[in-house]
Amino acid sequence: MTQPDPSPRAGAVLEIDLGAIVDNWRRLSRMAAPADCAAVVKANAYGLGATPVAQALLEAGCRLFFVAHLDEGSALRQAVGDGPEIAVLNGPLPGTAEEFVEHRLIPVLNEPGQIDEWQRTEASRTAGSSPANAAQTGRVPGRAILHVDTGMARLGLTGREFAALIDNPPPIFWRAVMSHLACADEAGHALNQSQRERFAAAAAQLPGVPASLAASSGIFLGARYHFDLVRPGAALYGVNPQPGQPNPMRQVVQLRGRILQVREIDGGESVGYGATHIMAMSGRVATVAVGYADGWLRSLSRRGCAFVGDTRVPLLGRVSMDLVAFDVSAVDPALARPGMTLELLGPNYGVDDAAAHAGTIGYEILTALGARHHRIYHPPATAATPE
Repeated sequence: MTQPDPSPRAGAVLEIDLGAIVDNWRRLSRMAAPADCAAVVKANAYGLGATPVAQALLEAGCRLFFVAHLDEGSALRQAVGDGPEIAVLNGPLPGTAEEFVEHRLIPVLNEPGQIDEWQRTEASRTAGSSPANAAQTGRVPGRAILHVDTGMARLGLTGREFAALIDNPPPIFWRAVMSHLACADEAGHALNQSQRERFAAAAAQLPGVPASLAASSGIFLGARYHFDLVRPGAALYGVNPQPGQPNPMRQVVQLRGRILQVREIDGGESVGYGATHIMAMSGRVATVAVGYADGWLRSLSRRGCAFVGDTRVPLLGRVSMDLVAFDVSAVDPALARPGMTLELLGPNYGVDDAAAHAGTIGYEILTALGARHHRIYHPPATAATPE
């Protein structure tokens, strides 16, 4: 049953279940074992808050986190302390390698220029240093992850660049070698097997270096894709890693939008910008304080919906910057009045449902969620050791 909003100033309330995120990580960890399981918390943990998410996962046993940018990595290091490893997927931009050292971040080296810069930085900082001096200063050999492209043509060494590296290996301590699957969410796609074979061949040329290929969907392709380390991201946050099949992950978010006004509208009247919706008959329309500035995508116009209790209420007309309208004609007026809230995301209408209506993917729905939402974090029920 719809309840009054606990934050009277907020246009919407976003509830984030950290316990569900932890449970999802533990499930994926069990699936991937004996491979280690990292957690991808880039883009502010897919919009849900990198600091609270990483702290909950750290307590659950996660020891390696992936972010995309240097600033994300330095902020996360400040939040979680010295214990866990933090890897930066985009690697060092020119002139930033020393900051990786300063913040104890692991760069993912994607192309020869990054490898050269990291090699120069390591040579510079270790010149004239004895192991005893390094121990006294607390500085350890700079670890890096090598990214090899196996078929995505995005980041990573090409085949020729990797062959050159093997012929003339740089004096870098490789924390891992990784690649990324292009079609992991399509289990039958031929590129999955091709990429796995290419990656296995590349990893074999770096004996003793842990290998990592699978992200969220890749984990579900089976043990042959797990290698030594998996890197789940979207699945941690409830996005279905197997589109078209039942979602095995717990849902993480609930978004409730506040009703600002409910009005009676006659048949034949229009609703919203562009008069794109014309009421077929008289009814009641609720205006809700959420719009595309809050991440409720404009592509949901005339296609999305919300729920009041178990009753589906269609979205009417266009989503505007701060407002959206829903047809609440079928709802008890006592449950749809100013100050009450309706479910925009939740048990009845999940992230993947909204994505389907918006013509996008769940990743975009989550990462678009705006800063104006009042956020409530529900901690894990226990801090139990992973099974």
